[in-house]
Amino acid sequence: MGVMAVLMLPLLLLGISGLLFIYQEVSRLWSKSAVPNKVVVITDAISGLGKECARVFHTGGARLVLCGKNWERLENLYDALISVADPSKQTFTPKLVLLDLSDISCVPDVAKEVLDCYGCVDILINNASVKVKGPAHKISLELDKKIMDANYFGPITLTKALLPNMISRRTGQIVLVNNIQGKFGIPFRTAYAASKHAALGFFDCLRAEVEEYDVVISTVSPTFIRSYHVYPEQGNWEASIWKFFFRKLTYGVHPVEVAEEVMRTVRRKKQEVFMANPIPKAAVYVRTFFPEFFFAVVACGVKEKLNVPEEG
Repeated sequence: MGVMAVLMLPLLLLGISGLLFIYQEVSRLWSKSAVPNKVVVITDAISGLGKECARVFHTGGARLVLCGKNWERLENLYDALISVADPSKQTFTPKLVLLDLSDISCVPDVAKEVLDCYGCVDILINNASVKVKGPAHKISLELDKKIMDANYFGPITLTKALLPNMISRRTGQIVLVNNIQGKFGIPFRTAYAASKHAALGFFDCLRAEVEEYDVVISTVSPTFIRSYHVYPEQGNWEASIWKFFFRKLTYGVHPVEVAEEVMRTVRRKKQEVFMANPIPKAAVYVRTFFPEFFFAVVACGVKEKLNVPEEG
């Protein structure tokens, strides 16, 4: 009896792991069935996440519109997608569009080009983002404005240009890939956090406005999206609490994980997704319910920093 009890636990864990694997694979395949023939616009498609989103939606049979501000890198992405396309499955040739969201004046022309080409947009993935790091008093107002143009005014301008088409057709989905800093700010990222707060606020309001037209607004907020080959170091409980806190906070998620989550969000029409490990998730609740404690921890961390980051 004792031997059986010892063997049951590993077998149970193995069985649960198997069921979870099957569920994830079925969910992934089901997700791809939600986008065949759909017109999907992806901004900043040449970024790490943009490339993965392009890959996932291309293999799912979507009609892709890939936007980016570097034509050569767009062509490289195009070649990569075409080269790995499965001939046994229907895929469509992606359309490439030059777009720099920090230059708002060109956005309406891009929207018109897309609508003239396909007649509609089913899914818009607002992925573009520009980051800056440095003390607030050392960042110029011009740079603040550039960050707001790229991270806030650019996405909402494109959204406003494509939204009337979705409303008239009474269908569509807009996905904002945001950041944890749309939930709370981190020192030395004032402009970036402000732009992410603004974007989240806009799309939260828009969600309620367009619900009656069956247009879905989704936000996907990871902590940080790390590069393909960078992995976080192990935490050290012997360090001060703020160092441990911020080390955990900056544990990023892989672009592949975020792209798969974007696909699931589209299929399930989820309104909000927060991708983070327990520490950042707890930080959001602490910021909401215990703000004084949160601010004290953050301020302590700033005081202990030896090297103040420069503007970047």
